[in-house]
Amino acid sequence: MELILVRHGKAEDRHPQGDGARALVEKGREQARRAGRLLKAAGLIPEIVLTSPLVRAQQTAAELCQAADLPGPVVQAWLACGCVPETVLTELAAFHDFGRVAIVGHEPDCSRFLQWSLGAYGDTLEMKKGTLACLRITPPNRHGTLVYLIPPKLAGNQEP
Repeated sequence: MELILVRHGKAEDRHPQGDGARALVEKGREQARRAGRLLKAAGLIPEIVLTSPLVRAQQTAAELCQAADLPGPVVQAWLACGCVPETVLTELAAFHDFGRVAIVGHEPDCSRFLQWSLGAYGDTLEMKKGTLACLRITPPNRHGTLVYLIPPKLAGNQEP
């Protein structure tokens, strides 16, 4: 499978109802739309988009799906903050029939999974807000191949 990792876009610093309720700011919405337009323009549309239940991730996934003309995202509790790489791999096995899957998540979870899958150690990779990364991986096999890593600034050159 090709696994597209999407870090949520820029969000509010704080929310009165706590971290899980933090919403995207306009810059974060635009980061998500640019990512969706890029995936569509490049012909890299996922068959399914899975998202963390936290508001900022759900909003990122919804904006990405709308910009790429995809059905809405599917919320997965296991993608909430603090998800460990082994859990991601185990849960992804349920989606083995899909050729390309996108997951919208958080830091440091996205970077940890990417590093773990590539056999990299330490803080060698950081997925900034709005970054796209794609791994070719076959769960339950942990080892993947990096297909691309696109920071949000590079995703911004697509026409709407």
